[in-house]
Amino acid sequence: MHAVAGDPHSVPKARRPWRELPRWAVSLTWKAAVFIVVMCCVLATLLGTLVHAAVTSQTVEQSREKALDKLEEVTDAYRAGEPLPPYAGVDHAALPDSLRALAVKGERGTMVSSYDGRPTMWAAGPADGRALFVRLDYTLSARTITGLDRAIVGSSVLAIGATLLVGAFAVTRVTRRLHLTAQVARRISAGDLDARVNDPRTRNPSRPQDEVATVSVALDSMASSLQGKLLSEQRFTADVAHELRTPLTGLTAAAELLPEGRPAELVRDRVRAMRSLTEDLLEISRLDAGSETVDLDVHELGRLAERVVRASGTETEVRLVRDVTVETDRRRLERVLGNLIANAHRHGRAPVVLTVDGLTVTVTDRGPGYPAYLLEHGPARFRTEGGSKGHGLGLTIAVGQAAVIGARLKFAQAPDGGAMARLVLPHRPVPRPRGPLL
Repeated sequence: MHAVAGDPHSVPKARRPWRELPRWAVSLTWKAAVFIVVMCCVLATLLGTLVHAAVTSQTVEQSREKALDKLEEVTDAYRAGEPLPPYAGVDHAALPDSLRALAVKGERGTMVSSYDGRPTMWAAGPADGRALFVRLDYTLSARTITGLDRAIVGSSVLAIGATLLVGAFAVTRVTRRLHLTAQVARRISAGDLDARVNDPRTRNPSRPQDEVATVSVALDSMASSLQGKLLSEQRFTADVAHELRTPLTGLTAAAELLPEGRPAELVRDRVRAMRSLTEDLLEISRLDAGSETVDLDVHELGRLAERVVRASGTETEVRLVRDVTVETDRRRLERVLGNLIANAHRHGRAPVVLTVDGLTVTVTDRGPGYPAYLLEHGPARFRTEGGSKGHGLGLTIAVGQAAVIGARLKFAQAPDGGAMARLVLPHRPVPRPRGPLL
């Protein structure tokens, strides 16, 4: 059946995109191997052709001179009326036609052809209007050329194989160092600021460095600089939070002594906001330091989610699709869910729904959704959009606490509009209660 334009049943044959090529086909080692093989084949072909042409020309020239010398001797014998040797004669039926015509015209020439299934060198000259010829066996010369061709092919294959092995070894050493550098870069981007390449070629400053060593040094230098700046920022955040705690404690006590009224309520509200910000800064500094430990215990996920909603004091709907029992850190999981619910109510619109489906907990709202920068790069500290209230630390803390308990927190736009945060808890075998000992 032929597909016609506009036919809904016609399916054009799609070309395979280059991104679907196997990983080995786009690796530097494979490309280097192909380049080495191609260049070796080109060089082997060029050199083999030159050697074949030179040796063949020399072999044919020697056989030709020998045949012409024999023809000279046979011509003298023919003119003297002496009997001709067995390898000579006049107008033989097997003499090539082109060589016969040349001799009849009064000229001499040579030609290689087959006689009785054997390669033969013919030489012919004029003799009373006929062709006087000499026939010499060319088998040895033909075997010499054939043996030379086989030797050229065999040596080319060996040379290509040896060059490919040596080249692959050299390229693999380079690519192994590049893979190590890329692996260290990925570890740094994942948060391991202590990761370093430590290329051995960079330990001796007097030793010349290649391009890979230069990249390794640059990456290690960047990681050290980045680590220093982040540690300085973490220390600054922790110091500021600790220093704010003492005056905030006094300010909180002083606010409680104010006479009741609108001004006192405003002061207490701002003090509570500053106290919450300080506690969040302290929590972030602990998460950045990576010193948090988990306190695992067995909990029913649905009941824990309902408790978080009640503690939030918000109108949040809880949907239990599939309840499970999990082993996790209850305090940290409640902190994550509480921050997600608070963020949904602060920046989204009702209804806010918390759904428990196995190990996956989803919080959705009907607001404008997450900003583009958050979906692309994750939560940013002290960054909000559209004049939203808050200091932008809630989701940052949620991501950090989720990582501590081994969960994955992803942000997306809800299919029917709004924001959607999906928390996937790790699968840990829940220990079964042990029965009484008999």
